[in-house]
Amino acid sequence: MGAVKTKRMPRAVREQQMLDAAVRIFGRRGYTAASMDEIAELAGVSKPLVYLYLNSKEDLFTACIRREAKALTDAVRSGVRPGLPVDRQLWDGLRAFFAHTGEHPDAWSVLHLQARTHGAVFAAEVTAMREEIVAFVTRLIAVAAREAHRNPDLPEHEVAGLAEALVGAAESLATWANATSGVTARQAAATLMNFAWAGLANLMADRPWTPPEEPEEHDEPEEQHGGPGEPVAQPG
Repeated sequence: MGAVKTKRMPRAVREQQMLDAAVRIFGRRGYTAASMDEIAELAGVSKPLVYLYLNSKEDLFTACIRREAKALTDAVRSGVRPGLPVDRQLWDGLRAFFAHTGEHPDAWSVLHLQARTHGAVFAAEVTAMREEIVAFVTRLIAVAAREAHRNPDLPEHEVAGLAEALVGAAESLATWANATSGVTARQAAATLMNFAWAGLANLMADRPWTPPEEPEEHDEPEEQHGGPGEPVAQPG
């Protein structure tokens, strides 16, 4: 019998098949435990072909990170329609974020868990994606501050800090939602909006929460002293 011939496929399509398989294996097994044999088998190709196309396990993992990072940022951006009120834009962006991470849990595992813990080179790829999303949210918050007219000069560092906190909360919530049965993208987005937007709205209206005053570090509680030779008065 002759050798079985596999259907020829354009290189770009075959490469995407390999990346699909790699994201699944990396996301479920972890970078260290994942093997090129498993990835090749799932992609339906030979291991030498994976090496021919993507050079090494490290290069394959980097290609996965870059592809999935672009897919996530594109999903968030395409989910937001300019011209709508800022709270609606933020809502739409969060729904798009949670919808994408929920539909692609292996990709989110690669980005949020695996890439951050297996070397500075991989972490840098995810950091670049995160910085893009933070910058996007920062602009939305800055626009909200200007539109409120009550606080148009919200300090830049405060806007950036709010955006960092919001993105960090979204990342943690996405991981929780993926691990919790029955949580929809709409529910996750509503949870974060209720958590974040109420506070942002108060801030825009110049009603920020302020921490309570605390005594100076050198202040010490007063001690009760009696007069010379007198015992200290006891309560009660």
